Amino acid sequence: MTEYRSDLLRLLDERGYIHQVTDGAALDALALSSVIPGYIGFDPTAPSLHVGSLVQIMLLRRLQQAGHKPIVLMGGGTGKIGDPSFKDEARKLMTTETIAANVASIKRIFERFLTFGDGPTDAVMVDNADWLDTLEYIPFLREVGQHFSINRMLSFDSVKLRLDREQSLSFLEFNYMILQAYDFMELAKRRQCRLQMGGSDQWGNIVNGIELSRRMLGTEVFGVTTPLITTADGGKMGKTMSGAVWLNEESLPAYDYWQFWRNSHDKDVGRFLRLFTDLPLDEIARLEALEGQEINQAKIVLANEATAMCRGADAAAA
Repeated sequence: MTEYRSDLLRLLDERGYIHQVTDGAALDALALSSVIPGYIGFDPTAPSLHVGSLVQIMLLRRLQQAGHKPIVLMGGGTGKIGDPSFKDEARKLMTTETIAANVASIKRIFERFLTFGDGPTDAVMVDNADWLDTLEYIPFLREVGQHFSINRMLSFDSVKLRLDREQSLSFLEFNYMILQAYDFMELAKRRQCRLQMGGSDQWGNIVNGIELSRRMLGTEVFGVTTPLITTADGGKMGKTMSGAVWLNEESLPAYDYWQFWRNSHDKDVGRFLRLFTDLPLDEIARLEALEGQEINQAKIVLANEATAMCRGADAAAA
């Protein structure tokens, strides 16, 4: 286990958010000496995000708790393409109106988890359509395209898996990783962003962004990925028999949301308390040690805490 000195990396490490870090020592030193603006991108593919995005939302919350600045990047531009990472087929293309409505709806979720404003550690929400929509193709190819090797792009898991299965990958989707790298570079330039975070499936995209920022701006930026969160029985987090566990009240009633957490596997309780609640670690250790019927008390605490954070204390109490 790495010994981190900064509050940020210690907090992320203790609570189980870290899978990979690019240059942990340098990031640790930067977090000690300055406020780091860090971002995660979210594609507005639906009016609500679901529990599968919650680790990333909590990661931004932890960034803010440790005294740094969260940037929520809405993919109004990349949402017009869709991320091909580990998908079997292309996403349906959405209209600009649908994307705008989804962005507005999703923003309400983030307001529960983050403090937005103009202060140095207040969260901001930006939309990559601001720079992607106005790109001109030939200048973009000349300035940005020259920094990408097709051989290397083909070696990334997200692309390789599709090709190995002989599933079609359109040129439109193939561009996605270049655009995501470009986002990181633009945020470094516009917002002094020094950190991109994401799930472990985003590692290749994040590394591309780090290299592009170094080449085009001469700026050192960093990446942190989270482990893939699976449940104790090997399932994907947030997928239930009845469908996705949505974060918005309109898409899923608070009681069903509460029930999802209440039904967590015994072995997942401690990990979920660390990732998805603000309870102190010593309290979590106490709850995690409960056995037999008593573990249900810990599950109720988990359900109450998680629901209060996402839906408000009243919803949790009800």
